[in-house]
Amino acid sequence: MTAGAKTKRRWGLGRLAGRGLFLLVTFVSLYLLWPSLAEVFSQWRSLTTLEPEWIAIALGLELLSFVAVWELQRIALQTARWFPVVTSQLAGNAFGRIIPGGVAAAGALQYRMLVRAGIPGARIASSLTAVSVLLFGAVLALPVLSLPAILGGTPVAASLAYAAYLGAAVFALMLGGGAAVFVWDRPLAVAGRTIERLLNATVRRKRPVAGLAERLLAERDVLRTTFGRRWQAAVLAAVGKSVLDYLALIACLRAVDAEPNPSLVLLAYVAASFLGMLPFTPGGLGFVEAGLIGMLALAGVSAGAATVATLAYRLVSFWLPIPAGGVGYVLFRRRYP
Repeated sequence: MTAGAKTKRRWGLGRLAGRGLFLLVTFVSLYLLWPSLAEVFSQWRSLTTLEPEWIAIALGLELLSFVAVWELQRIALQTARWFPVVTSQLAGNAFGRIIPGGVAAAGALQYRMLVRAGIPGARIASSLTAVSVLLFGAVLALPVLSLPAILGGTPVAASLAYAAYLGAAVFALMLGGGAAVFVWDRPLAVAGRTIERLLNATVRRKRPVAGLAERLLAERDVLRTTFGRRWQAAVLAAVGKSVLDYLALIACLRAVDAEPNPSLVLLAYVAASFLGMLPFTPGGLGFVEAGLIGMLALAGVSAGAATVATLAYRLVSFWLPIPAGGVGYVLFRRRYP
């Protein structure tokens, strides 16, 4: 056996071992989180007690959040076609939610479908990467911009409408911050240097972090090139996705007649957003449920109402898009056999 073949074989074995270890971590995570998941699923009959108009509103808001993602992808792909973008995103999203660490698999499936639809492969790769980076940046900015509102707090007796107003203010800041980052270098450079100093001051490293501001500016320039003149619409769509998803959670809380502390509802959504990005289980399954129930309980929602509201929110934001993805894949294969 040649040296190249031996190296390739070792690389293949290492990759297989890595996947095996990842699956083991997934199974252990699901085993440890199963009690909280079982508690959530055991409340499915309680969904019949929810106010149907608010669940319908939550469904509509979540659908609009998907529309925002589709528009963002259309801008990046520089295409006017909706059908291949919608069906491929739904199929990839569903596929990524049924397998552990499915983000890469979801992107690969959508890439293959878009290529079949006739969109150039090079454009697809750069566009999907840019969309992921922009959405990830919006999630990272969320806790930073919401921190003053969370620390400032609101009266516990305030109505749930205050939570919507509070979220709207935070997301307006996100929209302004996103526009500032695209227009000027200074905000991103200051943020990069601040993060760099914090990392070097709090974590011991053999080599200190350096050049973070320059790397962030380079990534921003790639995004600006990808989205072109429509970068304003891209920022609006990325922020709108989070706004609509947050309002869907508000609607689910309203469906159980909850009156929680508005600032803690915002904190609960921020925590759920990050927990949903954990790769150990598909879509953060188990982590999101446990974290969201706990945070809503801290916000003043009773244990039963927090569980039902979490179940309703995860139903409209996580579970229902899975069969929708299957339908999208079938429709796509019929048009592009």
